Amino acid sequence: MTRRPSTANRLGAFARRLAHARRGSSSVEYGFILAFIVLVAFVAIVQLADVTKRMWNDNSDRVIAASSNG
Repeated sequence: MTRRPSTANRLGAFARRLAHARRGSSSVEYGFILAFIVLVAFVAIVQLADVTKRMWNDNSDRVIAASSNG
């Protein structure tokens, strides 16, 4: 009867093969670059949203102040 390797042994062997594989390295690098670009775009959009929200709140406050002084 043959013994099957444990899950940890199979995962370890897979990780070693993956670490030494060179065939898909450029795809992984492109994936990291794309992930970084998406992260930077997300941060920029969030910051732009904060600035825009403050601008509209300031405009609203000015309109309310101007209409109450009338």
